[in-house]
Amino acid sequence: MAGLWAGIDWSEQLNDVAVVDRAGTVVARARVPETPEGIKELLRLLAGLRSSHRHSRRHVPVAIETGRGLLVRALTDAGQTVVPINPSVVARYRGRLRPTRQKSDKSDAALLAHILRTDGPLHRPLTVHSDQAEAIQVLARAQRRALYGRQYQYNQLRSLLREVHPAALTAWSELPGNLLRGEARAVLAAAPTPSRAARLTKRHLFDLLQQGGRTRMLDDQAARLRDHFRQPVLRQRPAVEEAMGQQILMCLALLDQACRNVDALTEQVQDAFEAHPQAKIYLSFPGCGALTGARLLAELGDDPDRFADARGLRAYAGAAPLTWASGSSSQVSHRRIANKRLKATGHTWAFATLTRSPGCRALYDARREAGDGYAAALRRVFARLLGCLHHCLAHEELYREDIAFPTPAER
Repeated sequence: MAGLWAGIDWSEQLNDVAVVDRAGTVVARARVPETPEGIKELLRLLAGLRSSHRHSRRHVPVAIETGRGLLVRALTDAGQTVVPINPSVVARYRGRLRPTRQKSDKSDAALLAHILRTDGPLHRPLTVHSDQAEAIQVLARAQRRALYGRQYQYNQLRSLLREVHPAALTAWSELPGNLLRGEARAVLAAAPTPSRAARLTKRHLFDLLQQGGRTRMLDDQAARLRDHFRQPVLRQRPAVEEAMGQQILMCLALLDQACRNVDALTEQVQDAFEAHPQAKIYLSFPGCGALTGARLLAELGDDPDRFADARGLRAYAGAAPLTWASGSSSQVSHRRIANKRLKATGHTWAFATLTRSPGCRALYDARREAGDGYAAALRRVFARLLGCLHHCLAHEELYREDIAFPTPAER
């Protein structure tokens, strides 16, 4: 080891760099932009710290408060060891050095370097995954954000319909998706107000349902909607109703676009996941489809050395319990600080296995009988699945129910 550590306080414009030696002395400082020239300047700085032929800039680990971005990508592509440190952790170190917790870009860069100097083994270098895995991560997270955006637009439309067109809220309430259905959006686009909806004929509704993608029971649904929209309801004044109808059309257009975004991203992330070499292992698990598998792979990555054992994987996913012990008191609770995307995916995945895996169902029922709540029992199922997943990925094996949940005679 070169006995040198670097820290970068990154920002949108200029990035402060500081390098410290074994004695804690700052031996170099710089301020570089996030450009190709800035990266070259930073690498030259690290390479020129010592004149010895045994010194290499790659022996100088770099601490930074993010694991993403062009700066981090450029450093890892150049072979530099990058150690991401959570900003909340850095804030606690800041109070350790100065009671006032003074902050500046220059001091933070030096602080990050000092963290590596004193507690380097406690912080893990950035995990580097394959390009396929990183692409799946980008698409999976974008698809999740698109879902949030679609739900926001749905809530906006529903709130507006409640004020002017309550019949539209109940027209598809018994069908999956409700207003997200293509047929519902097609009808609303033609009749955004109660007065327009009441004038729709059965034939017009038939055409709108067909246009919206419905293929079955078109006559029955058209007749049902015609009668439904002609029921007496509370109404706004005509001018206000027409103005709110225009607002509904605007919200509907945004919802249509949000639905298209979700559909397109879902297809893309599933295609990218199915092309990954590990996809067949994920898909062999009960309750794990292409989208769930893509979300799991996106957060776990495909670095075989990232998790030394299943225990670390469970902790990262929030499936391992957390014990607080002090003196004679001890408290066990579920882990709240975890990868929240992975934790949410695990909840959905564990729930899906209850009807597809007898072993998962038996484990869930046993935990419920033991006093666990609904979410706690699902975490137990998720933890067992993660242990199986870790084994299968490490040994490149497909999931087998008889091995994951052996019967008493097989044990």
